[in-house]
Amino acid sequence: MENTVYLTILYDYYKNLLTEKQCLYFEDYYFYNLSLSEMAESYHISRSAVNKQLNLTINKLYEYESKLNLYENGLKIKKLIEKLPEKTKEEIEKLI
Repeated sequence: MENTVYLTILYDYYKNLLTEKQCLYFEDYYFYNLSLSEMAESYHISRSAVNKQLNLTINKLYEYESKLNLYENGLKIKKLIEKLPEKTKEEIEKLI
């Protein structure tokens, strides 16, 4: 479950770097809870083709995060914000 949450967070950060098909498969599987069989039937392809495309997409998300670190840097920024005075914290949160 934790991995699913992490993947959906990465997807939010990096979905614009994925192809339309990758986004579609990822959303069907993780957001709409479709099975690989249901997706295969819907797209008229094999179950293994859907699985291959999903694995490729997941690997890309991990790769993007390992290179760009948007999620990890976001966590670090949130920790730094917590140390700021309340008024400054509120102003920054309005901007992000």
